[in-house]
Amino acid sequence: MALTSERSVSKRSAIEQAATELFLRRGYAGTSMDDVAAAAKVSKQTVYKHYAHKEQLFTRIVLDTTSRIDVLVDEVADGLRDPRDLQDALVHLARRFTQAVMEPDTLRLRRLVIAEAERFSELGTSWYENGFERVLATLAERFTELAAAGRLSLDDPGLAAEHFVSLLLWIPVNRAMFTGDLAPFDEKERERMLTAGVAAFLRAYAPVTS
Repeated sequence: MALTSERSVSKRSAIEQAATELFLRRGYAGTSMDDVAAAAKVSKQTVYKHYAHKEQLFTRIVLDTTSRIDVLVDEVADGLRDPRDLQDALVHLARRFTQAVMEPDTLRLRRLVIAEAERFSELGTSWYENGFERVLATLAERFTELAAAGRLSLDDPGLAAEHFVSLLLWIPVNRAMFTGDLAPFDEKERERMLTAGVAAFLRAYAPVTS
């Protein structure tokens, strides 16, 4: 019984891995359940045993990626909890955040979810709420605490969180989305952009002095 269960888990994992690669490379419409079965080296019946239809499989693939955001949420929560040097802490967080968001498969998935937004509007909303929005909410909580400690000056912590990530991601993400270049900047240029973004954020939200 245990061996059967292990085989089932192994096949399911193979199906999901194959489907992920196919969806990212070919898109939703360009991927069939037959394609998934062939890539996973299982029968079509096995694929349908685990997933009743392609929409269910696609939904699982997309939503499973939101679990990866847990590490980033924890880093935001821990890294900005009364940091000794706020600028250094923000630069470190910015570096980690841009690396995560600009990871090639993350960019491909972002493009795929956007492309299928009309067909899967609820899926897109859920992906955003359980992923990116959680980071923004945690960031806003930390900014609220930093403002209470007199280290930032802000009226709307949620808007401040949006400003922070926009300064880091607006240009590189949009360039990647529009051009298809998943690595639009080299490491040196990325570092220049994120440090400048953090500096601009701190100037905008510097504590008010009398």
